[in-house]
Amino acid sequence: MKWSRRKSTKASQKLPDDYVEQCARSALRKAKNIKEFDIPSSLWVNSDRTQVIYAPGDKMTWAETGAKQVGSVGVEEKRVFTLMVSIASDGQVLPFQAIYEGKTEKSVPSKDARNRRECDDIGCCFHFSGMKTYWSNQETMRSFVEEILVPYFDRQRKRLGLPANQKAMWTIDVYSVHRSEEFRAYM
Repeated sequence: MKWSRRKSTKASQKLPDDYVEQCARSALRKAKNIKEFDIPSSLWVNSDRTQVIYAPGDKMTWAETGAKQVGSVGVEEKRVFTLMVSIASDGQVLPFQAIYEGKTEKSVPSKDARNRRECDDIGCCFHFSGMKTYWSNQETMRSFVEEILVPYFDRQRKRLGLPANQKAMWTIDVYSVHRSEEFRAYM
């Protein structure tokens, strides 16, 4: 039958034509701020969000070798959440923020869920998005800043014996919620 295991694919995101220049400018801005404001490595945090899929499977099936379109049942159906992961430049990992689709507390893991208490004890936060998506929005980003990022920076300043107004630096992606006038004004 000339069949082989095949995996469906999609186009990857394209890089802007000037991505090398943009990266260089970003690195120079960060270096200038670190030097200018004497930012210690524990006060420079990088955050990124990622989609977590429950039991994703490998989306593999059998199809005719060379087939351009490979159909599969149930591929569109998924159970997912967004995980905001942050690490300081000195290697310290900040508590995670998990964002679930939904409009009530019933959308997030129950307080009685296995290991939930341990997550709560180390400062992880579980939020429902309040909408039909599991991605970050204004409210979840503000919650991240207020419940995870600022308390972390405050603890580090205290640990290092630095004044409360010691500058810190936070690197995040350029998603629309991060670039929005509303979020930038809030920050």
